[in-house]
Amino acid sequence: MFRQSLQAAALVATLVGAPAFASPPTFVFTAIPDQDETRLVERFSHFAKYLEPRLGVPVKYVPVKTYPAAVTAFINGDVQLAWFGGFTGVQARHAVPGSEAIAQGAEDVSFKSYFIANSETGLKSSTEFPAAIEGKTFTFGSRSSTSGRVMPEYFIRKHFSGRGPDEIFKRVGFSGDHSRTLQLVQSGAYQVGVMDYTVYEVEKKAGRVDESRVSVIWQTPTFPDYQFTIRGDVDKTFGPGFKDKVRQAILSLDDPEILGYFARSKFVPASNAEYAPIEEVAAATKLD
Repeated sequence: MFRQSLQAAALVATLVGAPAFASPPTFVFTAIPDQDETRLVERFSHFAKYLEPRLGVPVKYVPVKTYPAAVTAFINGDVQLAWFGGFTGVQARHAVPGSEAIAQGAEDVSFKSYFIANSETGLKSSTEFPAAIEGKTFTFGSRSSTSGRVMPEYFIRKHFSGRGPDEIFKRVGFSGDHSRTLQLVQSGAYQVGVMDYTVYEVEKKAGRVDESRVSVIWQTPTFPDYQFTIRGDVDKTFGPGFKDKVRQAILSLDDPEILGYFARSKFVPASNAEYAPIEEVAAATKLD
């Protein structure tokens, strides 16, 4: 009787101490901070809510302060998915074998940058490269931004026979994000700058572009840019077929409100090979 009581007590203790159901791991993602943080949180909070029921696990968006921080979080395994620019995506996939670009906006297949100028410069819109920017003050976005630095610097060096920005401009800055680039050029803090064309159009639609003070003076040739990149070990963590489930959830997104936050019409398949031109340009210009 005494022994049976002990066995029963041990069984109760075991049952009480063990959780009835193991909690599923949280799927964590981040994004390069290419715009104002408030707007990014709004965009990706809605995106997380969209993903969660389709993936069957908790989904969490974690903001970062810089482009390199997004890459580092991905490399360290702090996040499993990231919305990268072309260059940061290349960096991340090189550092984490097996990582894959799984989706991009329809607009990202042929992306472009806007060169913008303060009205006091007298620079006007043209289909030709704006050679008159030489000698002006100039700001890029983040150092790691594809549309805010990597590709624009490539076109600048190409036009000016290989000379770098420090040799061409009176002063060179790095604003950190596209929204800030617009603010700096519009205020006159910098005479000329370059930015993601979708951000410019979103800011214009929101009434934050004063066209009496700033205007687009040139559009670059197109190039591949933003994409969702996922780590190669997600199936091991979340179960077989999870990567494909994430891919399908993104490609199936048709909510106009969420797509509007991304300034994209839809998402389409992506592959690592599509971003080889970005890698080649970065290597050729020795960008850091």
